[in-house]
Amino acid sequence: MTTVIERDRLLVGGRWREPASPGLIEVRSPHDQRLVATVPEAGQADADAAVTAARAVLADGDWAATTGGERAGLIRKVSGGLQARAEELAGLVTDEMGAPAKFSIFGQAISPALILDGFADVAERFAFTEERAGVMGPCLVQKVPVGVAAGIVPWNVPIFISCMKLGAALAAGAPIILKPAPEAPLSSFLLAEVLLDAGIPAGVVSVLPGGADLGRYLVAHPGVDKVSFTGSSAAGRTVGATCGELVKRCTLELGGKSAGIILDDADLATVVPQLLDSALQNNGQVCAAQSRILAPAARYDEVVDALADHVRTLVVGDPRDPGTDVGPVVSARQRDRAEGYIADGRAGDARLVVGGGRPAGLDPGFYVEPTLFADVDNASRIAREEIFGPVVTVIRYEGEDEAAAIANDSEYGLSGSVWTADTARGVALASRIRTGTCAVNSIAIVEPRSPFGGFRQSGIGREMGPEGVEAYTETRTVVLPFG
Repeated sequence: MTTVIERDRLLVGGRWREPASPGLIEVRSPHDQRLVATVPEAGQADADAAVTAARAVLADGDWAATTGGERAGLIRKVSGGLQARAEELAGLVTDEMGAPAKFSIFGQAISPALILDGFADVAERFAFTEERAGVMGPCLVQKVPVGVAAGIVPWNVPIFISCMKLGAALAAGAPIILKPAPEAPLSSFLLAEVLLDAGIPAGVVSVLPGGADLGRYLVAHPGVDKVSFTGSSAAGRTVGATCGELVKRCTLELGGKSAGIILDDADLATVVPQLLDSALQNNGQVCAAQSRILAPAARYDEVVDALADHVRTLVVGDPRDPGTDVGPVVSARQRDRAEGYIADGRAGDARLVVGGGRPAGLDPGFYVEPTLFADVDNASRIAREEIFGPVVTVIRYEGEDEAAAIANDSEYGLSGSVWTADTARGVALASRIRTGTCAVNSIAIVEPRSPFGGFRQSGIGREMGPEGVEAYTETRTVVLPFG
């Protein structure tokens, strides 16, 4: 019998403390509904305590006064701690939200450490103070911590996205309160342990798992100066409205409906496995997934057949099995959502090629068969709305101009890719796609030292790279006298 993990304390202001209320979150495996863990559910009093501790750090000034190099050293310690426990971390994320083990070890465990390493590099090189010549006198342009930050983290890649926010805040010298989602809170306790082992100063980081009510409380809290939210566009609009009303800084990384464009010279034997890996990784629960595949009319049937053949080879099952390619979605609600879109696609003019149901023998879990639709109209719901499940659409195009137009005909603009035998041709087309990231012959949809974020409904602002650190700073000018 598998042991149930029981957590009874919260990381508040960089120290373990008893939760202020008795609420518990039950973490159950989306594979078989077994109880994996119970963790405390943070409440408003815990949030108040975390904000108080963070504001004390700001008032003290010692943390903000550390150099970028000193903060980089701490960030690297956190990265090293995550790497040392990568296998354990991967297992926790697989158990709590169903990511296949083969994805978890890199996508859920190693990648967060790479993100932190990128922020450490940026912190060492970032121009926190720059001297400029001025009309009234020389000026010092200073980048100072924005204040207390709140990072609202989704359930799909919980530690990866936590580290996108944590690394930037640490690099900038801003204290941060992380709020993991109730669907996947367990892994955040390992992150908290790593932070303590790395010697995080008191008050600098809090980790408060909780639901939407806690998130809304933190976003509107008068002691929080900056909000970084990752989640759906609908929720992001609410967060943005609150921050706008309060004139509060915010970064929004929201949904996507990204296009993977296959050009007519692409080698399908190479392209198809990579592109479908991008579309279906983490069981299709990735905001930057290439869930719209654009295929040239001259090779359309060939592309659809190659995609279908590959989908049929995918192993669906227990995410803890290293041979599994596609596991369950995170919850019954998410399964219902995906199945609703599949039903809508079947009722329309799209052609269901593979999947469309629930896999046999996996009834206790929240499973959806990897599903491929062909002959999809880009105006249809399955092509326009984010499904967040293992559903892929194939859209026909004539010529590169139409491919670019279809890719850009979306409310979203987060990611994308171009696949071709001619890299220069790929770069030229990628540069026409209005997305925050567009890869050429690669599924590298996130690069740890470069900015990540979206156009249009995919969000506001950027995370990672120098741009990600700058989002956690305010700019101050000190004018000096001549002489």
